[in-house]
Amino acid sequence: MIHETIVTTAARDGRPHIAPMGARSEGERIILAPFRPSTTLENILASRAAVLNFTTDVRIFAGCVTHCATDWPTVRASRVASVRLAESLAHAELELDEIREDPQRPVLVMKYVHRENHAPFAGFNRAQSAVVEGAILVSRLFMLPADKIDREVAYLQIAIDKTAGERERIAWDWLLAAIARHRASLATAGGEVAAPVHHE
Repeated sequence: MIHETIVTTAARDGRPHIAPMGARSEGERIILAPFRPSTTLENILASRAAVLNFTTDVRIFAGCVTHCATDWPTVRASRVASVRLAESLAHAELELDEIREDPQRPVLVMKYVHRENHAPFAGFNRAQSAVVEGAILVSRLFMLPADKIDREVAYLQIAIDKTAGERERIAWDWLLAAIARHRASLATAGGEVAAPVHHE
């Protein structure tokens, strides 16, 4: 099973980095597989630490993949050389346990060091799920045909219209703007495919 989370890491100088990323369980360990090049990958290799942040503030997912908002408040992690989101429902602190090398996407096997709960989970919201799906869609614009993007967006728009609050609408607008920018850049470039955008 893969859970969509926010992974926070810290550079050698303590500078935080925030990135949406799917985290997969492998027994009692967590698997992260960031693409090269990746700030998340560099930070984990340097610090041997990362934090999984569990949040329903989907603006963070959308803000990071669209680069509309990437500077979210963080605080120092409790036990590892990293940071966590200041406002999350829960977080899990991880240490690097094993590296499975790959030239494009190395596999980082992480072990749990510490976990904390900060706020209750209020329940599932379809608009939040739609924004997360939309963020994944935006991260793959370089490889998807326009008609598939349109179909996906139209379907996800239903959940936004029916169940979104202010945060979800802000996040959704960022995603729609990113799609529009992507299409404008393709038109300017004469239809050439833009460079890939990966989760970091």
